[in-house]
Amino acid sequence: MPPPPALPTFFELDAPDDWTAIDFISDLHLSSETPRTFEVWADYMRGTPASAVIILGDLFEVWVGDDARHSGFEARCVDVLAEAAARRTVAFACGNRDFLVGGEMLRDCGIRALSDPSVLVAFGERLLLSHGDALCLDDHEYQQFRAMVRSPAWQRDFLARPLEERQRMARAMRDHSEGRKRTMTPAEWVDIDKATAVRWMHEAHTPTLIHGHTHRPAHEVLAPGYMREVLSDWDCDGAGPPRAEVLRLKGGSLARIRIAT
Repeated sequence: MPPPPALPTFFELDAPDDWTAIDFISDLHLSSETPRTFEVWADYMRGTPASAVIILGDLFEVWVGDDARHSGFEARCVDVLAEAAARRTVAFACGNRDFLVGGEMLRDCGIRALSDPSVLVAFGERLLLSHGDALCLDDHEYQQFRAMVRSPAWQRDFLARPLEERQRMARAMRDHSEGRKRTMTPAEWVDIDKATAVRWMHEAHTPTLIHGHTHRPAHEVLAPGYMREVLSDWDCDGAGPPRAEVLRLKGGSLARIRIAT
């Protein structure tokens, strides 16, 4: 049996005493092809009563580098982020689709970069925050891909290419991912490795894990004293009922807030 994966570093974010509520969102997969989802998100970011919004990855369907932020759909997203960050704290941890969001874009928008995983200390609680993809250990093909594209050498080579070439490469990678997903039912999508998640939580002294990535929102006890909250993906452009949900921490209690109906 192979040894368990090495433990990550658990960075800590201390919520200021004047914060009254904290919102968590992930997996919006914003693109020019999802205009309604973008508008619902933009209205939410401008109007949420929360003191902070923490984005746990896959805000964008794809992000090919911070130089893409100056025009088109990406520029519209940046404008919304900057407007929201001028009113409240906005923090961002990258996901598997937007891992190339960099310091230039975050600084321009006034957004705090959040390491994955991180521990949030707020309202007397400790919560472990992650996008979740690093915990999907049984998805061996994805974990190999993840290790490749997160390497500094791969990223330097990719970002050195012209913007148009990067966009073509990103479309090809996205099409491969979507084609692979279509061969499986939602029940067959890989979930996080629960034993590893509990090990993380034990080491970080956090009884609650909040993550996205799996697109299967849930409240689940992983082990005695350890539970997880899985964030909802957002989709207000598909054929089914619109999905847009926020997990809100207020006064030490978590509640799911439906944004679109």
